[in-house]
Amino acid sequence: MEKNTNIWKNALNWGVILGIVLSIYSLIIYFLGATLEKWAAYPSYIIMIAGIIYATIQYRDNMLNGSITYGKALGFGTLVMLFAGIILAIYSYVLYTLIDPDLITRILEKAEEEMVNKGLPDEQIEMALEMQSKFMKPWIMSVMSIFGSVFAGFIISLFTSIFLKKEVQDNPFTE
Repeated sequence: MEKNTNIWKNALNWGVILGIVLSIYSLIIYFLGATLEKWAAYPSYIIMIAGIIYATIQYRDNMLNGSITYGKALGFGTLVMLFAGIILAIYSYVLYTLIDPDLITRILEKAEEEMVNKGLPDEQIEMALEMQSKFMKPWIMSVMSIFGSVFAGFIISLFTSIFLKKEVQDNPFTE
């Protein structure tokens, strides 16, 4: 029986799982009222790193007979985060349009408060908020989350692939 080693299908499966886990984490943070807290983002990076590592190990060991090149591990991790990012984009859109449409306003208010605390001039704060509000639309934020997820997945995979790669030496007796 031949295994399905299709990188796209395997990355899709693991990406959907990772995207759901990250969405559940985000919902927990939302219901705890910590969405606007900076510390709340750090555990999501740990989840991403763990998810990419686990998915790559499973793909390497179960689909590729224990060997994977650096490039394939890098590509696989990035694809996993692409699909996770799509799930997160859907979640973000639902969050900003249905669950809490006022969340964007609170995000902008928090940004303004931080700029005031830094002592920025009023004109600079107004310009920054005006620019930010143009990009703080649910659909734009959802699309941007896909790009952010792919970028994060690429950076994480750059490092994790170093440790996860396993290249099997050619054995003339197995041919």
